[in-house]
Amino acid sequence: MLHLSSFARPVVVQLSPHERERTIFDVNDAAKMLLRNFPHETEKRKLAMDACLQVLRGEARPPAARRAFVAAALEAKILRGD
Repeated sequence: MLHLSSFARPVVVQLSPHERERTIFDVNDAAKMLLRNFPHETEKRKLAMDACLQVLRGEARPPAARRAFVAAALEAKILRGD
């Protein structure tokens, strides 16, 4: 059974060519990545953070946060697998 904040499919990101890929399995992983590791403060990053917080508060479902996280990762050019 999936945890309430789990993504149906993980998202793979790579912050730089010199770092290993990271697999994001759930909203908690996505929120930590957005807070600590995202290269720039952008509108898509903010929307993704808001979406993660909404899921953690029980106001939204994980697919919404996953979509927002993928959009932010794509914009930041760190998305490796979706």
